[in-house]
Amino acid sequence: MKMRLILSVILGLAVSLNLSSSVEAGRQAPDDSILRGPFDLAGKRLQEAQYFVMETRFINYALNGTRTGQNSYRLHLKFVPAKSSRTSGDEYVCSDFAIVTGDSLEVTVPSLKDWSYVFKRTPTGLDEKGQVFGIEHDTFENLVDSNGKPIPQQVAYFVYNTFIDFHTFCNEFAEKTLSGNGIQDLTRIGQKIVHAAAFSKPPVNLGSNVAEGSFFQNGEITLTFKGISLVGEAPCAIVGFDSGESNFKMIMYPMPGVEMPTIGSSHYKGDIYIDLATNWVRRVVMDEYVLAETSLPFPPDKVNSFTERNTVIENVGEREFLNAGNRGR
Repeated sequence: MKMRLILSVILGLAVSLNLSSSVEAGRQAPDDSILRGPFDLAGKRLQEAQYFVMETRFINYALNGTRTGQNSYRLHLKFVPAKSSRTSGDEYVCSDFAIVTGDSLEVTVPSLKDWSYVFKRTPTGLDEKGQVFGIEHDTFENLVDSNGKPIPQQVAYFVYNTFIDFHTFCNEFAEKTLSGNGIQDLTRIGQKIVHAAAFSKPPVNLGSNVAEGSFFQNGEITLTFKGISLVGEAPCAIVGFDSGESNFKMIMYPMPGVEMPTIGSSHYKGDIYIDLATNWVRRVVMDEYVLAETSLPFPPDKVNSFTERNTVIENVGEREFLNAGNRGR
């Protein structure tokens, strides 16, 4: 009886091992060839109109952690290829720009409605006037909102900087660089590079709003090819960017002869989703953390602040673009 039981156990184990071996033998490794590349993330982009909705939210904190305010900036921007715009280069058209204070108070910037400009890339990032990406500073002078009220200097700067951020993420980081390392060097998942813009120090002066001598000093900017994902139905490469430890100085004159400098540090990072079929950016998500100190010409002399900034850029269809522009109207 005991011998029969032992034989039964041995036979059961043998059958189990044979079944397990058969299952293992029948398994096939998944086809991962699509993940192995090589990829061309800096290939020529499809020359058709593109529609973007960009929203940036600023959340301000006192150093004790208390929220002190929140603002949002929403940009609707259309890309028109040079062949269609009949200009000297690719054209961008701002169909709408909205500013939301708090949770609900929304105004638009009428002078930016249907404003267009030719985007310029140069080895330095500056045009012949010293303007970043060729975006005219004069456009952002003396802005008024849809209620006819003057837009404060600091807010006017953030309006301008929204366009700078858009082109930094969608062009400077997401297109082949004119010189130095860039996205063209990311051909396989897992690769990481130091971008040519690392440690760059672009000026951030803006007409009478922000004085010359103001700058943003980037840290060691890196790009990392993280993997593949879907945005809608489009297979996209995920490219992470990280600014490293950055710092800045902004000099403002709220009234003649009164200087109000702000110094601080910044760290921004996020992901760019690049359509593998068209090479266009389909989505950008970015988070930035800023610690700043502003010197005042009156008591309390200095004000310290902490700001969290979140940006999302979506490449949408024409209908969604038009509908988004009509929200809240």
